[in-house]
Amino acid sequence: MGTLYEALQLILQVVWFVMIVHIIMSWLINFQVLNLRQPLVAQLWDGLNRLLEPIYRPIRGVLPNTGGLDLAPLVLFIIIIILQRALANNAGFFYGM
Repeated sequence: MGTLYEALQLILQVVWFVMIVHIIMSWLINFQVLNLRQPLVAQLWDGLNRLLEPIYRPIRGVLPNTGGLDLAPLVLFIIIIILQRALANNAGFFYGM
């Protein structure tokens, strides 16, 4: 069961990292540091959007319309923090203590 605990923590950490990369890349694209006409940038951006959009979509459906401000990543960060702490607080269950 310890392996399950570590796998769940790893999945949450990978999602956290992918979200950070997506957010930084969106800033760089909006400030025209990166150009979507470059094939590598376009492929990476498309891949990140395909990974995260299915996660963001239900959150955006619940949140009110805030115009150009997307609060879905912030809500997902909070959810990930809550899940990580819940896993850490119940680690004894996974290790049989």
